[in-house]
Amino acid sequence: MANRALKYYFDLLSQPSRALYILLEQTKIPYEKCPVALRKFENRTTEFAESVNRFGKVPCIIHGDFKLAETIAIFRYLSREFQFDDRWYPTERSTRARVDEYLEWQHANIRAQCAQFFLYTWMTPLLGMEVDPKKVDRLRSNMVDCLDLFEREWLNGGKQPFVGGRELSFADVVAACEIEQPKLAGFDPRAGRPQLAAWMERVRAATNPHYDQAHKMLYKFTPKEIETPKVE
Repeated sequence: MANRALKYYFDLLSQPSRALYILLEQTKIPYEKCPVALRKFENRTTEFAESVNRFGKVPCIIHGDFKLAETIAIFRYLSREFQFDDRWYPTERSTRARVDEYLEWQHANIRAQCAQFFLYTWMTPLLGMEVDPKKVDRLRSNMVDCLDLFEREWLNGGKQPFVGGRELSFADVVAACEIEQPKLAGFDPRAGRPQLAAWMERVRAATNPHYDQAHKMLYKFTPKEIETPKVE
């Protein structure tokens, strides 16, 4: 199956879409780009559900006649079907287990807390609905606690350069893409967290130019008071 065409369906305003985009570009896996505009609800059409992803979400892939959804499942599938640098998914057992630990932990933690804050704070006004300040405060507090926990436990208070240990892995890319998202809602996750800020810059530097390419639209819509790189 590895020699069949790989199609990648994504929207770079989606955190997990950016993570897989960076992986595919960094590993040079041949693939066809199939952008899906979430803002136009292109993922909600009957045709998309029937021919691409029955769950109506991105990212997802079609490899030959095989369809697959869910970012982490796609990542693990690609690691089996294609040969790419060991750093993305280490073969050493304990290091891989640590990467897997983060990839499972993040669903109900970093991803959930950052996404909930972003969706409510940024999307609610766009949909013409009123924002409840108390709910914003609660969501922000939950996210702040989670970010502090991430810095303390997953980066070992700055003593550990990457999530899985000494080397960059896909866990770092997944985490960084999620942590970038609240910037759209005017929250800078780096503020007051020097170890997290330094880690984010390490991830960006290790995966550029693809990291900046993936985040170009996010940077464009981020409030001016939050510093972001200039991407041509």
